[in-house]
Amino acid sequence: MTLPLFPDDAMALPDILPARRLKGRVTAALDARGGDFLTEPAASLEMDINGIKGDFHAGPTRKSGGREPWYPRGTEIRNERQLSIVATDELALAAALMGIERIEPGWIGANLVLDGFAQLSMLPPRTQLFFEGGVTLRIDGDNGPCRLAGAAIARNYPDIDQTALELGFVKAAKRRRGVVAWVEKPGVIHTGESVTAHIWEQWIYAPV
Repeated sequence: MTLPLFPDDAMALPDILPARRLKGRVTAALDARGGDFLTEPAASLEMDINGIKGDFHAGPTRKSGGREPWYPRGTEIRNERQLSIVATDELALAAALMGIERIEPGWIGANLVLDGFAQLSMLPPRTQLFFEGGVTLRIDGDNGPCRLAGAAIARNYPDIDQTALELGFVKAAKRRRGVVAWVEKPGVIHTGESVTAHIWEQWIYAPV
């Protein structure tokens, strides 16, 4: 079979959006040192290639769970969820939809609050986050809300139906719960520093 002289002409390519850069800022840093996923405010986050030093989610690998039904639960897999990143405006919207005053980042195990990025949870996989202090994080993808985080929120509103809040978070925070990321270049992140998101070329893969 003879291949076409100009392969791109043989099959139409999808629309391709050019790469771009966006600017934001770290408005809060948190880490989990209490033996579970809940996080507390920290002045800075020191990280190596395995994630935040001493954090609950640090490590080169992790155990699979309900998010990976293609593996038996507890299978050792690559840890692409070293950090959880959220945005103030998205948490405020989720809280409003749940009928509660607020959702604190630490209640759902967030490590970073980044403001200045419209629809932070929609930042695509592969996006790089370049921090002013030298750290680079790589976004794996959006962080689907779960009932475990919903239950943690509910415990802060004991006068409201706990099951309703637990389930309500899963619905209200869908595509608003932020993203997960892993450390590409280690260092220290400080509250208040600027961050640049490098979004690579984007296209929709939909071959006929």
